[in-house]
Amino acid sequence: MGILNDDAVLVEPGKLSGDPTIVTVNCPDESGLGSTLCRIILEFGLSITRADFSTDGRWCYIVFWVTPDNSSPKIDWNSLKNRLLSACPSCLGSFYLSLQSNVSKPPSLYLLKFFCRDRKGLLHDVTKVLTELEFTIQRVKVMTTPDGRVLDMFFITDAMDLLHTRQRQTETCDHLTAVFGEHGVSCELELAGPELESMQRFSSLPPLAADELFGPDGSDIRGSNSNKAVLTVDNHLSPAHTLLQIHCVDQKGLFYDILRTSKDCDVHIAYGRFSSKVKGYRNLDLFVRGTDGKKIADPKHQANFCARLKEEMACPLRVIIVNRGPDSELLVANPVELSGKGRPRVFYDVTLALKSLGICIFSAEIGRHSTLDRQWEVYRFLLDESRELPLASLRARNQIVDRVTKTLMGW
Repeated sequence: MGILNDDAVLVEPGKLSGDPTIVTVNCPDESGLGSTLCRIILEFGLSITRADFSTDGRWCYIVFWVTPDNSSPKIDWNSLKNRLLSACPSCLGSFYLSLQSNVSKPPSLYLLKFFCRDRKGLLHDVTKVLTELEFTIQRVKVMTTPDGRVLDMFFITDAMDLLHTRQRQTETCDHLTAVFGEHGVSCELELAGPELESMQRFSSLPPLAADELFGPDGSDIRGSNSNKAVLTVDNHLSPAHTLLQIHCVDQKGLFYDILRTSKDCDVHIAYGRFSSKVKGYRNLDLFVRGTDGKKIADPKHQANFCARLKEEMACPLRVIIVNRGPDSELLVANPVELSGKGRPRVFYDVTLALKSLGICIFSAEIGRHSTLDRQWEVYRFLLDESRELPLASLRARNQIVDRVTKTLMGW
């Protein structure tokens, strides 16, 4: 195929204010590439408003129309382009080679200690800075001192894989200090050794909480919208592909959820069209094939794939509040891809929702939980009592769950 150039990824700003930015990817294909690209776009706080996808199995051509989420007005488009280029299955010189050479091994884990004066919304504000710097938060520990100061300990990985350099570490601390000004006291970064990596694993979920989160009623957490997806399979329109038509409620990360599920089910999309939203709904046309390169003709295979897609679209995230001794704990779970990656920006969105409600977070942790058929990423937030939303009130709890859910789903 040769070596790609910068034209493998093109980013074209909208002609008028408010118009979507058009991102075009034209590169060699590989299994799951579309899912990877959608994941990167989601990491940057962008919503896909339309998409066209075409591949012959060797080369792919994808066009995304994207807009920033309301909570992410600042987008580094050059960085987005570089990240998309690094995901293309070909080298682009030494910079991209260095990025791709580390794909097969897990990224190094670093510990960021940030000590400052406490205030409402602080955890989200720090999270926002780290997200803009392209860090992924793996775990957080928050400790508050009697004099009103707080020590935030973030276990992070670097999407740019440059945190081992002195320049990247200095830039990170300088950026945090500049943003928080007199509220920031100190910032330290260090490579997390084995003793710190072991701290990432939290204790297992209580059985009652796990049953409520992952039990048969878990898919009903989101309410009536979960039953409004319609999937139609047609094997007559195309001589070589199965046509899958989807009509469903729009939500944040919808195209990502569909592509990651197809990837995990070994269903290959040869052509896809993701239409613009109409009255809160989306229509998708996907021409798909099985691993053997043929139509999906087996009715059982069709039914299993459609059921899995419908489940993932209906309930990509689960949100509940449970009692943890005398305290209240918010639990948020999302399925982990077979590649081992969890959903992007969950921590960012949850802390944003809690900040908007004036709810303070006493502690937070992120870990994994396995059920019979899959692995889940679980976020646990121990909440401080609020005068406006007393956590003992069922109405207040429902309001918190509703706000967190709507923020995560982009509603």
